[in-house]
Amino acid sequence: MENKITLTPENIQQVLSSSSADHLVLLSFYSAQHPDCLAQAAILDELATQYKSSITIATLDCDLQQALAGQLAQQVGLQALPTIVVLKAGSPVDVLAGAKTKEEITKVLTEHLPSPELILLDQAKQSLTAGDLNAAYSHAKQAYDIARGNPRVNLVFADICIQIQKTEDAAALLATIPEDQHDAYYNNLQAKLIQAQEAQESPEIKRLRQAVEQNPEDLALLCELAQAQVDAGKKEDALDSLFKVLSKDLAFGEARKGFLDIIASLPEGDAAAASFRRKLYSLLY
Repeated sequence: MENKITLTPENIQQVLSSSSADHLVLLSFYSAQHPDCLAQAAILDELATQYKSSITIATLDCDLQQALAGQLAQQVGLQALPTIVVLKAGSPVDVLAGAKTKEEITKVLTEHLPSPELILLDQAKQSLTAGDLNAAYSHAKQAYDIARGNPRVNLVFADICIQIQKTEDAAALLATIPEDQHDAYYNNLQAKLIQAQEAQESPEIKRLRQAVEQNPEDLALLCELAQAQVDAGKKEDALDSLFKVLSKDLAFGEARKGFLDIIASLPEGDAAAASFRRKLYSLLY
């Protein structure tokens, strides 16, 4: 179900009962004849996007649904338009009568919703289920930046890092988990991490690395190593290899294009992308 709904007698029961402990329904009494309603509707549209997985905006057009509006108005003691009734787990928990600013509505949402990092963590899990690893990483990274000491956040973030083959980051995250919280999920992630690390150290990469050590000026060999590192999911190592090539010859083969392609493939918020982008700019300018 979308999170912006126009209420009718046919859907009202389903919509209003869709609230839960971590998902609010904002019942908005609205009339196009009231300028304050129009302004508040725009605010609610913004919030619907900002809290996409956490709230549903249920708009009741009092002009088009007069009978339904009259019935609900009596139940909530409606005194002014616009009015927002906040429902949580099927029950009203707050009433905002009259025009409210975005900040005032956000304050109420904050009081009744889970903490921001848990909302982001839920969004990360949803993206993970949908197979969108980059979005999952972005949401989990934001949750981590808010609550670095939260073991639950760190475990989910580590899980996502393993899946996108950022094994060093995953290892660092798992190292932060207190011993008394080494549960089945933690042990499973440790096993997955070991498998991922072993897969990344392929014989081909070892062979190419030794060859580069013996022939450090062979730029074609460095590019070959970078490609093998990309294939193994070691994108940061590949960027490092290609940067060595570009440091010696900015126009060498497809090195520059490959370097930029790898950066573009990294998740939003990835520190390595920003770091290597700056390094390239330092060579260009």
